[in-house]
Amino acid sequence: MNVRSHDGALRGDLNLQVGTQAHGTARTAVASARPPGRERLIVVEDDPVTRTMLVDYFSDNNFDVVGAGTCTECRQALRARTDVVFLDVQLPDGDGFELAKEIQATSNAGIIFVTRRDTDVDRILGLEVAGDHYVTKPINLRDLLARARSVLRRRSIDRKAARNHNSIAFGDGIIDLTRRELLGNDGKPVALTRAEFDLLAALVGADGRPLSRDYLIEVVSNRQAEVDIRTVDALVARLRRKLVGSGTPVIATVTGVGYKLALSERL
Repeated sequence: MNVRSHDGALRGDLNLQVGTQAHGTARTAVASARPPGRERLIVVEDDPVTRTMLVDYFSDNNFDVVGAGTCTECRQALRARTDVVFLDVQLPDGDGFELAKEIQATSNAGIIFVTRRDTDVDRILGLEVAGDHYVTKPINLRDLLARARSVLRRRSIDRKAARNHNSIAFGDGIIDLTRRELLGNDGKPVALTRAEFDLLAALVGADGRPLSRDYLIEVVSNRQAEVDIRTVDALVARLRRKLVGSGTPVIATVTGVGYKLALSERL
């Protein structure tokens, strides 16, 4: 059987005896009614043992989970609202990177690649194509759970901010949360990296409340492999330089907590 270490990782390729579910006979890619209050995940994995393990683990952690062994089954499952897709790269009827492009074009679901392909080229391609995270096997289940929750929190912030106020003016700038643009006082876009925009959007979504550095680490970690407090501080410093205007810091430091955005006007 597979052996899971104390850190929750699945080690080796030994056979896991999980009964008939290992052969994909349970929780197949059928769009079913979504239980209220539960996020919906799709596990796209052609190996039935790994697929069943992920489906069972996330079901036990209060998610509505559907398993799919092919690109075709994934497309079928996407007919219902989906929050996160765990996506293998090598699938029997297509390429996971191409499927990710389809998902991004037709769904607001977050995408976490879970694959054995661990080259830097594959990792960079996955993140550039559409992925929020790129996880290589063997799988650490607790780490994967934390990453899924991080994606869900970040997307919830983006949806809330866009729903409540699509454009917000502060200092001499305007942030458009729908188009993911920052406009300067001359009306021209200000170039931001994805991590810079995600951090700024999180501060905007907090509506002036301070956010801890630890929370902001989670917000930006989906795009960067190594993120710590120094990374967050560096991103804030870069944003402050790009948001120079009225002389009053747009991003204020809250001693002992983290940072907050000094909002002046909603549009």
